[in-house]
Amino acid sequence: MSERLELQPAEVRLFALGGLGEIGLNMMVLESGSELLLIDCGLMFPEAYMLGIDLVLPDIAPIRGRIKDIRALVLTHGHEDHIGAIPYLLPQLGFPPIHGTGLTLGLLRNKLEEHGLLNRAKLHQVRVPEEVALGAFSVEFFRVTHSIVDGAGLAIRTPAGLIVHTGDFKLDNTPVDGSRTDLARLAGYGDEGVLLLLSDSTNVERPGMTLSERVVGDAFAEILPQCRQLVLVSTFSSNIHRVQQAVDAALACGRKVLLHGRSMVANCAVARQLGYLRIPDAALIDLRDLRDLPRREVMVITTGSQAEPLSALMRIAMADHKQLELEPGDTVILSSKFIPGNEKAISNLINHLYRRGAEVFYETTSEIHVSGHASQEELKLMLALTRPRYFVPIHGEYRHLMRHAQLARAMGVPPDYVRVLDNGQPLVVGPNGLRLEPRVESGRVLVDGKGVGDVGAMELRDRRHLANHGLVMAILAVNQKSGEILYGPEVFTRGFIPEENSGAYLEEMRQVIRQVLHEHSLEAIAEWEELRVEVRKALRRFFNRTIQRRPLIVPVILEL
Repeated sequence: MSERLELQPAEVRLFALGGLGEIGLNMMVLESGSELLLIDCGLMFPEAYMLGIDLVLPDIAPIRGRIKDIRALVLTHGHEDHIGAIPYLLPQLGFPPIHGTGLTLGLLRNKLEEHGLLNRAKLHQVRVPEEVALGAFSVEFFRVTHSIVDGAGLAIRTPAGLIVHTGDFKLDNTPVDGSRTDLARLAGYGDEGVLLLLSDSTNVERPGMTLSERVVGDAFAEILPQCRQLVLVSTFSSNIHRVQQAVDAALACGRKVLLHGRSMVANCAVARQLGYLRIPDAALIDLRDLRDLPRREVMVITTGSQAEPLSALMRIAMADHKQLELEPGDTVILSSKFIPGNEKAISNLINHLYRRGAEVFYETTSEIHVSGHASQEELKLMLALTRPRYFVPIHGEYRHLMRHAQLARAMGVPPDYVRVLDNGQPLVVGPNGLRLEPRVESGRVLVDGKGVGDVGAMELRDRRHLANHGLVMAILAVNQKSGEILYGPEVFTRGFIPEENSGAYLEEMRQVIRQVLHEHSLEAIAEWEELRVEVRKALRRFFNRTIQRRPLIVPVILEL
């Protein structure tokens, strides 16, 4: 960004550091003059090929040299894909002011406290609808309905004009808390004149309207009276409306409620404290009370609906939980979407739940989950109300962005005024129209344990190679001065061949290495890396000729 083109006074530049062409990792940058405004700072859970990776963060390299220009970070809602990266990136961003709604900041506050950053963070709660002046930008938060409480869209007034960012939304006419997407305000923006609309694309492939969240409450109310034993409900801990409806159904049937799982307990505590979740104290129990109550009088609400290996639900399904055990006649309700890529793991989870004797309800068998994202007719209504001059689809895989662009053109937005962007592709909007600029650096930062960014493409390549082909380690100890072999060559393998039954083959490997040593004068070798390369080449040829496998070969030469 240091070589960026200068903006005209009535122009604004925007680019995404994540969230375009992918689900998650949402982070947008707006620039006016020399000032930057950040929208959301989310993470993504690792894809299948990211072996051993815990989390994925957006790469903020394009703005790292402009920390002093950041006026604020504004948040649309509290899902992990919109706030989860903040504890990792906030120090690098220079601790800018963070503006968000009550629950959003409540969930974020817990994360910052865990990372020891809460005392340095500058958190500013907004009450929707509220407008906040942030340098060259004036940001008005407006209400939207989503699968988390306290969601907001953003109306951003800039020197170039009004930009509307929908956040994640749907148009639910019967939301659990009565807080509907503010259609009147959206129409007001349309009357004022919307320069650019940035709109959620996640559900653009679905025709019609997304079902109301109350449908799930009706399903709970229908299922629970039929249950004669323990009921276990698994959902996302951030879906407070879903938890509320499960609790209401439990109380209507005379059941006590056990909140289980670290994030479920923490998020529900925040939501109760802020008044977003209503559970009478007398209705809550803990694990110690469970053995003293009849199973028919208990509902457990937990996480783990995506079959996370270490989650409470997976341990229960595998009969590996020390305090919770399923019995024949129990009921399990998986009240969440099957996230793409998790289908096989969730199917295995359901199979194990059935093996425990439980009856299982899930998305494909009953209406115990509805989406929090707008379908086609709602996206059309958003376009009709705001009547934007320019349109950029956001939040979705590339096919979602393309389909949303087609929808906008069908709604009358001129084809040349619709742009489908990639992460790192700057777009300048102003009185002279749209223009694309050269891409800025963008990418992903991988989190593995406590390491942030220390695992990259090379390490992932080696991990995939190990996972697919195994490891061969050849060890040799050499006298540093004389070149005399003091130990080896010795060969060890992992995930390649069973060593206990392959003594003859291992000896052939050693013989291949001896032949390499015979062909090279160890006293004359200046760099031992040369010998490592030759050993690696010889073993690779040997494996290809004899077994046609491609293990990762690691020659280790010890200089003594």
